[in-house]
Amino acid sequence: MRVLGIETSCDETGVALYDGELGLMAHSLYSQAHIHAEYGGVVPEIASRDHVRKLIPLLDECLREAACGRSDIDGVAYTAGPGLVGALLVGASAGRAIALSLNVPAVAVHHMEGHLLAPLLEPNPPEFPFVALLVSGGHSMLVEVAAIGEYRVLGETRDDAAGEAFDKTAKLLGLGYPGGPALAIAAESGDPDKFSFPRPMTDRPGLEFSFSGLKTHTRNLWHKHSNEDNAQADIAAGFQKAVVDTLVIKCRRAMQQTRCGHLVIAGGVGANLQLREALSRAGRKYGWGVSYPRIEFCTDNGAMIAFAGYHRLLAGQFESEVILAKPRWPMKDLGTLR
Repeated sequence: MRVLGIETSCDETGVALYDGELGLMAHSLYSQAHIHAEYGGVVPEIASRDHVRKLIPLLDECLREAACGRSDIDGVAYTAGPGLVGALLVGASAGRAIALSLNVPAVAVHHMEGHLLAPLLEPNPPEFPFVALLVSGGHSMLVEVAAIGEYRVLGETRDDAAGEAFDKTAKLLGLGYPGGPALAIAAESGDPDKFSFPRPMTDRPGLEFSFSGLKTHTRNLWHKHSNEDNAQADIAAGFQKAVVDTLVIKCRRAMQQTRCGHLVIAGGVGANLQLREALSRAGRKYGWGVSYPRIEFCTDNGAMIAFAGYHRLLAGQFESEVILAKPRWPMKDLGTLR
């Protein structure tokens, strides 16, 4: 089975073609970051309009790379949520229309299931069961993964996601957009121990996250020390270390609780090199395996949606002829493959 994957949940347009025997045949990705940089964040209406402009050209590019035609597509998978409703509707409408025109099944894919399964696209995928740390601009959660489609959410954020906290802190420090990479670059020349930062919710049991208090603490530090030499870099470094330490502590707890032997990191914040290095060190120290998707599959992309959709379609799941978008879609509501 050859599945077309479409991702339009936020500000990246992704298209990919996945084959059950050949693996990932091709993928094309377009980022709108340069458009939204002027506004310091994603503008939903602009995002939706740009998806409309870019989706079909990216589809044609992907098919050329795979040396396939549209008639070679056996199924369509599209991101139905969670995400920006207008952006989701672009991909859902296109996916349903393509499936209808080709008389092939279509399936609505959960965005976070795509991220969670992205490491399985690598040459040496992790074995089940494992714990997944999903950290992005909109989500921070720990999930126990028994098999594809069998997930148990262990803990998630009560307020800001880790990526959202990175973006807002970068904006506060005047570092530009997208905030995560900009803050990481600034932190390279800073002293992470110059200022004291809390590690939120690590002084109590549990696997939930909260980053709003850390963001407020950072704002107060910036207002007090912004005129000091190298304050911007020092605060960026301290903030980044606090987030990384918090995520590592929570991951260690999750690994102890589940007794899984492997940890998977996925989502946009998974591209942060400090986080990767810290979790790899923890894995070596405590005896876990640690896996990441390649950097290009940390951010939103069509490959992860095609892969997740392939397994859903293979299990006989598909949508009726409706255009489905779920801007809010808890993972606990995601059905199994059985």
